[in-house]
Amino acid sequence: MKSIEEIIARQRIAETLAGYCNHLDSMNLLDLGQLFTEDCAVSFGPHPDLEANGREALITSLARLWRWRRTAHHLCNVVIRFDKNGKAIVQSRVHAWHEASDGTEAEIFGTYKDSMVESDDRWLIQTRRMEMNGSRGIFRVPVPTAFRKPPPKDWVKPVNLDDLK
Repeated sequence: MKSIEEIIARQRIAETLAGYCNHLDSMNLLDLGQLFTEDCAVSFGPHPDLEANGREALITSLARLWRWRRTAHHLCNVVIRFDKNGKAIVQSRVHAWHEASDGTEAEIFGTYKDSMVESDDRWLIQTRRMEMNGSRGIFRVPVPTAFRKPPPKDWVKPVNLDDLK
């Protein structure tokens, strides 16, 4: 059975993750920055414009989202484990919808891999790496592909399954 302290920590971690999505969609970048440690390291992809080292650099980097008229980030499938040093290792899935000023849309389906630390009764993101599970629309950002196991060698694709009506 989990201790009350661990249950509270899990709730506070969930609040930090939800706060990230809410602040990002409202473009409240200063409050969003407060959800990260001062020395955070964040990578949304292998390009200098998609990486940030430090809270101020993250805020500056995320200003790139002003190019979208609206966004909606939805987080789910949150898995939290605690290491022996009290750090939280967190993985979550994100579905992020984006609308450009001309009305065209883009979506990304990704995985956030975070390490989080407790600070003054809050949990802050210390590191974040995003991996892409898929995308559609005009989204062409070079986010690393998320790992997926290949099918077993003896697996046979179901016949006509994708043609069902």
